[in-house]
Amino acid sequence: MTPALDVQALCKRYAPDRPPAVDALSFTLAPGEVLGLLGGNGAGKTTTIAMLLGLLVPSSGRILALGHDMAGDRFRALERMNFSSPYIALPHRISVRENLRVYGHLYTVRGLESRIAELARSLELEDLLDRPAGELSAGQKTRVALAKSLINRPALLLLDEPTASLDPDTGDWVRTRLEEYRAQSGCAILLASHNMGEVERLCDRVLMLKGGQAVDQGTPAALLARYGRADMEQVFLDIARGTGIAEVVA
Repeated sequence: MTPALDVQALCKRYAPDRPPAVDALSFTLAPGEVLGLLGGNGAGKTTTIAMLLGLLVPSSGRILALGHDMAGDRFRALERMNFSSPYIALPHRISVRENLRVYGHLYTVRGLESRIAELARSLELEDLLDRPAGELSAGQKTRVALAKSLINRPALLLLDEPTASLDPDTGDWVRTRLEEYRAQSGCAILLASHNMGEVERLCDRVLMLKGGQAVDQGTPAALLARYGRADMEQVFLDIARGTGIAEVVA
């Protein structure tokens, strides 16, 4: 089975005299799998996602997305991928419906109006479709961003802290919708998050980054056992602070 993502020795160096932002990173993501990409600020998560999306050119290494080499055939992959982040705002002055039309046309979505109506029903956006995107609450903007990320029925979804700054109820709602889409579509998801409860709930595997390098990986359950911890937040802190396995495992 072809991996949804196959990343080999990925490196990004912004200047010759600075340490690499991403250093020899290798991992795979299987179809239908959710992989958590974790690490503190500056660990390399955002740079990695930008390279996976083709927004940054790697200094070295290789990315295969949905079987296509992102160095020379990225548009074949990008048409089946999508991305969501609360830190990237949709155009404020046009309506939710118009935003979804713009992105639908970018992805050449067939039956676009039917797809918008379908997403509006499933994501509870019907009362928001004709409102300017800039007038929405944080939770409403998150739902619209989720609709945008699903407009082309992606086989590979990259998420950068999708529930950041949301209240617990809205965050739970978003996570439920993601679980439903994954179950229905078999979509592979790469999730960068600082919400460790979210990671434990959604992720099949976790890749821990520090200083641009992968320093540990495994299922949430395996990492909890390895570090002798009760939750992923404690594991995250052990790795971020360099506590070390030997000091935390009895």
